[in-house]
Amino acid sequence: MTSLDRSSPIPLYHQLKLAIAADIATRGLAPGDRLPGDHELCDLYDVSRTVARQALNELEVEGVIERVKGRGTFVAQQKADEGLAQSLTGLFEDVAARGGHLRSEVRRFEIIPADEAIAAALEIPAGTPVIALERLRFVDEVPWVLTTTHLPESIAPGLVHEDLRDRSLYAVLEESYGVRLVRGTRTIEAATANAGQAGLLGVRRGAPLLVLRSVSIGESGRPVESFVAFHRGDRSRFQVRLVRAPGRVSAPLVLVTG
Repeated sequence: MTSLDRSSPIPLYHQLKLAIAADIATRGLAPGDRLPGDHELCDLYDVSRTVARQALNELEVEGVIERVKGRGTFVAQQKADEGLAQSLTGLFEDVAARGGHLRSEVRRFEIIPADEAIAAALEIPAGTPVIALERLRFVDEVPWVLTTTHLPESIAPGLVHEDLRDRSLYAVLEESYGVRLVRGTRTIEAATANAGQAGLLGVRRGAPLLVLRSVSIGESGRPVESFVAFHRGDRSRFQVRLVRAPGRVSAPLVLVTG
C-alpha cells in the first residue's frame, strides 16, 4: 500500500487516486476484481470520505474503475477504441486491425418490402424489396453489438445466400457484387438497453448503450446501405481524430432532441 504524503502540495485526493491505480497495476488486478470502497479507503489511508469519494469519482470518469450500487467497487472492463465514427470501415475490419476476432450470429437475413423510414434512408420508393440483415456480433467471444442492416435487394441479388458468420459484409459486397462504398454519414447517440437488447448483449436492462446510425453511399452516388448498431457502453468507445484547418469553415454542430 502506497502511503500518502501530507506535507506534499499535491492534494490528498490526487495522491489517493494515484495510489489506487498503482495498487491495481502492482497486484496485477484484472477487470471485475474487487477494490476497496470509500469506507475501506478511509480506514486504509486515514483520509476523509470526501477525499476517498473524489479519488474514486475521478478514476470512474477515466474508466479505471466501476462502482455498482449495492455491490461495490471493481476494476473496470477496458473499452476498445473504435474508429467506426470517422472512417467508412465495418466492425469486421476495425476489430481485425486491432488483432481481435469477430464472429456474427446471423439472427435474420431476408428480403422484405422497405417501410417508409428505410425507404427514405435509402432514397427508394416505399415497398421496394430490401435485404434485412440482423446480426449479434461477438468480439473475442464477448457479445459486443447488435446490428440491423438494410440494403436495396437490386444491388446484391443473392446476398441472402451468403455466409456472413465470419466474413465482412463490405468485403462480400465489393468482391462478389462490385459494390464499393465511397462515403457516408454516421451519427452517435446514447440510449439504454431494453429487455431484448439486454438479454442478447449480456447486460442489465437499462444499461448504457452507444447507438451508431449510418447511411453509406456507393460509387453511383446513391445510398446502398443503412444500419443501426447498438454497442455495449461498457465495452465500446468511439475515437475521432481532429485536425484544425485555419480559415476553413466546418459544418455546424447539429443537436437532435426529442
